[in-house]
Amino acid sequence: MSDIKKQINNILDDVRPALQMHGGDVELKSYDKGIVELKVTGACHGCAMASITFGAGIGEMIKQKIPAVKEVRY
Repeated sequence: MSDIKKQINNILDDVRPALQMHGGDVELKSYDKGIVELKVTGACHGCAMASITFGAGIGEMIKQKIPAVKEVRY
């Protein structure tokens, strides 16, 4: 596993407890050429707040902490 993937997984591990409290979860699906793909599971999948939680929240956190990441998809 690459260093960037490890960093992404560490960030996901930090936010995972909050997601799980609401019946959801997230995992790293892939990372390639600055693009992160996340898999949203549980109650987060299809939730109206997912775009805010993942787009403005987790996605921005990943991009701020890991400059090599240019885009986060979920």
